[in-house]
Amino acid sequence: MRNSEFGIRNQPDLKRRTKAFALRILKLVDALPKTTAGRALASQIVRSGTSVSANYRAACRARSTADFIAKMGIVEEEADETLFWLELLEESELVSATKLAAIKQEANELIAITIASIKTARRNRSSNSAFRTPNSAFE
Repeated sequence: MRNSEFGIRNQPDLKRRTKAFALRILKLVDALPKTTAGRALASQIVRSGTSVSANYRAACRARSTADFIAKMGIVEEEADETLFWLELLEESELVSATKLAAIKQEANELIAITIASIKTARRNRSSNSAFRTPNSAFE
C-alpha cells in the first residue's frame, strides 16, 4: 500500500511541517504568561498542537484506506482545536494578533491540506471499489 493511494503526495514534507508546527506550539506555550488563564490555555494548546504531528505520523502508517481516513480525521480535529485555542489566546489578549498570525495561518493550511487528503482518499477508495474483492485490505 502506497501513501499516494491515500492522497498524500509529499509525505516527508508534511511530516516535517507538522513536527515544525508542534515545535512552534511548544515555544509559544513557554512564552505564555504564568497566570491561571495562561497555564490553562497552555495545557490545552500543547496537547492539541503536538497531537497534529503525532496523529499524522500514525496516519502515514495506516493499514487501509479506511484507517488512513479515520486517522486523518483526528489530525483535522486536532488542528482545528489548536486553531480554536490560538483564537482564544488572541481574543483574551494574552498574545497579540500580530504574534499569532503566522502560526494561525499554518494551522489553517494544515487543516486545508488534511481535508484535501481525506477527500482524495475517499475519492480514490470510491473509484477503485469496482476492482476490490471481498475482504480486501482496502475496505
